Amino acid sequence: MSLYQPLSDRLRPQSLDDYVGQTHLLGPNRALSRMFASGKLHSMVFWGPPGTGKTTLARLIAQHSDLQFISLSAVLDGVKEVRAAVEQAKLHREQFKQGTLLFVDEVHRFNKAQQDAFLPFVEDGTFIFIGATTENPSFELNNALLSRARVYVLRSLDESELQEVLLRAQQLLSDDLQASTGQRLQIEEGAQQLLIQAADGDARRMLNLLEQAVDFAEPLEQEGGESTGLLSLSVAHCREVVQGGVRRFDKGGEAFYDQISALHKSVRGSDPNAALYWLVRMLDGGVDPRYLARRLIRMASEEIGNADNRALQLTINAAEAYERLGSPEGDLALAHAATYLAVAPKSNAVYMAYKAALADVKEHGSYEVPLHLRNAPTKLMAELDYGKGYRYAHDEPEAFAAGECYFPDEMEERRYYQPVERGLEIKVAAKMAHLRQLNEQAIHKRRDANWGKLDES
Repeated sequence: MSLYQPLSDRLRPQSLDDYVGQTHLLGPNRALSRMFASGKLHSMVFWGPPGTGKTTLARLIAQHSDLQFISLSAVLDGVKEVRAAVEQAKLHREQFKQGTLLFVDEVHRFNKAQQDAFLPFVEDGTFIFIGATTENPSFELNNALLSRARVYVLRSLDESELQEVLLRAQQLLSDDLQASTGQRLQIEEGAQQLLIQAADGDARRMLNLLEQAVDFAEPLEQEGGESTGLLSLSVAHCREVVQGGVRRFDKGGEAFYDQISALHKSVRGSDPNAALYWLVRMLDGGVDPRYLARRLIRMASEEIGNADNRALQLTINAAEAYERLGSPEGDLALAHAATYLAVAPKSNAVYMAYKAALADVKEHGSYEVPLHLRNAPTKLMAELDYGKGYRYAHDEPEAFAAGECYFPDEMEERRYYQPVERGLEIKVAAKMAHLRQLNEQAIHKRRDANWGKLDES
């Protein structure tokens, strides 16, 4: 009885000529092609989504360069296994005069100490190091390791590349069926498209789905009931295995933050269609809708602010609507909010004012609150002049204490908030300009009065 071998493993390319995808690295005069031509191999990090051929490419590089291939997984292995790999590489070089390529899958899962363990052996040539990661190396890998390895970005396979892989898989499965049952496998065009779409750029996912779907395939018969010798895989068969969200989404990794960024920038760019696309893309991929609701509330203040105060209330209402309805009904409330934010007038005046105020707070520390602004709930505090000289704005003309200062005594007045000429902030800017004029008049009047007193003296 032979051991089971996954279809994706059986179909793994045996040479670089059979490798599908990554033409931006392996095409004529591209980075890895130039490396092969020069014969000067170097340590690398392959960064890309699952199923893009990182492991396969590392194996083929070792094969092409006549190197021993050692594979580790940062999920399963630790420093002990790294040391064993180092000893194996040294022994292989001494006995067979052959170098080693050490491949580490999910290398971002290693901590700093584990990553540092590679450095001396990369430097002295004990092995060529290739790490594979689905996460941004800038955030997940040590600078020391990154400085010794070149980062290559692997891209998701496009539809034509997935089609090529699918046809190879069909041929392999047909050969198996021919040998065992005398039948050949036929995959309907619609079923092919469904598998390719479900793969979402991940060849391994597509092959796994195909392998499962084949169990549902049925013999194709002619009108008279005669066998055609074909085992047919239909759209209906493939739907049996393609269930749930099929879009790539890693709920916390690089794709997560990229898509959140795309949603935010679409709202900022006043494109409701793109905002809706990224929102639905994330919902389809399995994001927590409550997280999206929180982000939309944040966008209402950061991107719109006082240009349209309804935006904040609408996003809060959408979040509450989701809590009451859940998915999928509540998803529509989030879509409502996202499209509203996108078409609303934009202003980042509140956001910029907040950052400027925060910078002042961090720079100047804890200035005392001026006495006239302090509360005086007790007799002692009143005797200490707490609240003395405070002007109650409602008792003043226009409910505005012209010329009053509300900043600490050590600080000059700041103008953090600068309304834009859009939406409601047009009126806000006009009101602020009017109040500034009243302030200036009051200050001039006070200054003239003080000069008059000096002249009298």
